[in-house]
Amino acid sequence: MSANERAAANRPRLVFATRNRGKVVELRQLLAELALDVLSLDDVACERPDGPEIPEVDEDGDTFAANAAKKALAISRATGLPALADDSGLEVDALDGQPGVHSARYAGDDGDDQANNDKLLSALADVPPERRGARFRSCLALADVRGRLGDQVLTAEGACEGRITEVPRGDGGFGYDPLFYLPELDATFAELGVGSKNDRSHRARAMRAMRPRLIAYFRLAGSGVSG
Repeated sequence: MSANERAAANRPRLVFATRNRGKVVELRQLLAELALDVLSLDDVACERPDGPEIPEVDEDGDTFAANAAKKALAISRATGLPALADDSGLEVDALDGQPGVHSARYAGDDGDDQANNDKLLSALADVPPERRGARFRSCLALADVRGRLGDQVLTAEGACEGRITEVPRGDGGFGYDPLFYLPELDATFAELGVGSKNDRSHRARAMRAMRPRLIAYFRLAGSGVSG
């Protein structure tokens, strides 16, 4: 085994507590420079086909932080690995901060991105451009129930300000990205590439706040993570 292969084999493992492929892509890019072996829930399931079933976590908290912490703890307990969870959503000023923590289920439990976007546009049908202010907000939570953290979690938050367009724009991204417009770039999130989105997104800002905590935590655990 080469030195590089030995280093890779000894890297600490971190599982993302999400089945959202778009989030996995974004979060992997945001952590690309850290010496972590980053797994998705699908990766863990493939590695352990006969292992315990990974639970679906009911996101019933009334804040993003509560939901992120609940997911991180549940996935860490189920996998035995450190788990990083994200809960994020869209807050629209004209709707008193809705859909907020209900963003993923705004159009109902059986709704999808298209249904959520259609409902949002309908709710804002009579709202002029100057009153369509909104922000994406994200909370990240790190849990490691078998490690130093025990039942505690580390959290970090980030937000990105913008406004809601009158019609969808762009075919990239996911969720409300086609409706979330950044005036300074004259583009929606769906019109930006992943790299450009990751420079400005709420999740990127939460990760920038979480990154030194990840580095410090895994160093404390003797992992040798470098940033």
